[in-house]
Amino acid sequence: MTPVKQVTNSAFELSPADRLLSFLKAQGIKDTHVIALTPDASTRKYFRIPWKKGQAIAAVYQEPFDPAFHPYLDVTHLFLESDIPVPEIYAVDGGTGIIVQEDLGNQQLCQVYEGASQEECEDYKERAISIIARIQKATEKAHELKSISSRLAFDEAKLSWELDFFVEHYFQSFRGETLRRAEAAELKAELNDISAELSAAPRVLCHRDFHTANLMLDSRNQLRVVDHQDARMGPASYDLVSFLLDRQPAPPSLAELRGYRLYLLEERRLQGLEPLDPDDFAREFRLMTIQRGLKAIGTFSYQTAINGRRAFYEHFIPPTFLIVIQAAEWLERFPTLRKMVTDRLTFTNQD
Repeated sequence: MTPVKQVTNSAFELSPADRLLSFLKAQGIKDTHVIALTPDASTRKYFRIPWKKGQAIAAVYQEPFDPAFHPYLDVTHLFLESDIPVPEIYAVDGGTGIIVQEDLGNQQLCQVYEGASQEECEDYKERAISIIARIQKATEKAHELKSISSRLAFDEAKLSWELDFFVEHYFQSFRGETLRRAEAAELKAELNDISAELSAAPRVLCHRDFHTANLMLDSRNQLRVVDHQDARMGPASYDLVSFLLDRQPAPPSLAELRGYRLYLLEERRLQGLEPLDPDDFAREFRLMTIQRGLKAIGTFSYQTAINGRRAFYEHFIPPTFLIVIQAAEWLERFPTLRKMVTDRLTFTNQD
């Protein structure tokens, strides 16, 4: 890897593109044709650039950073040490806020699904779930390396904050609704139970956003993992819930979910991890489905109502609620949540 430069203390005057061009010239790269890959609204800019090994991806940050304490570099090192397929780092310049990494191409798994056969999709899903087991296997390595990810967790405070975010932005920002005090208190009690029970579950290393948009197929048709800088400790079901249920058009069948849960438990066994009781894991998976689903709906509501991105996010809200209801009904719990959601979905459908 190219040697790291020291961090400066000031913000940048040059634009991300101009900083990148200066960086490339300093590296002796004469071809400075770069392709912007991220929208203008993004705080972190990505570019496809010419590099010594052909092409690469440059991440250009808003501010300088110290490479020794940078989450993306920290977790990338952990994952590579643990044989988890993330992009290689080619060069780092903390002073100009630039990380150059391997170019994996443009094939996101969610896009690959569209043209793949059912058999091929099943193979990709199993390969992805195997990666989840390998990430969980890296839990011990994360502590050994004192990774940033080992010091972050889905604790009760974090889980509760995400559920409060849902309440604020779904009911208030998106619907413009003020809940009755009694109704709000009953809902809060149920959401507190979800956070408390999930935070008490044994924790393993989680990617945190392990969904099909963050899995790439490289030129060798190998699955690779991206957007892993927010990895942290959490329930063993977390990444599986994200992979199977994030942004789905409808709830999958219970039999299908059971098959994938058992597949992960078998992959964990092959990795030498402690066995988990399938029934206990099923209950945790359902609780995690509710929490993760409501957290996602909070994000969809915020993006729709606050950031004005209705076309991108609003249509995810009803199917995600159906997934949440399916999980709550399976558990035979959370009657207030189920009623509040069902009433509002019925009202929306009548509109």
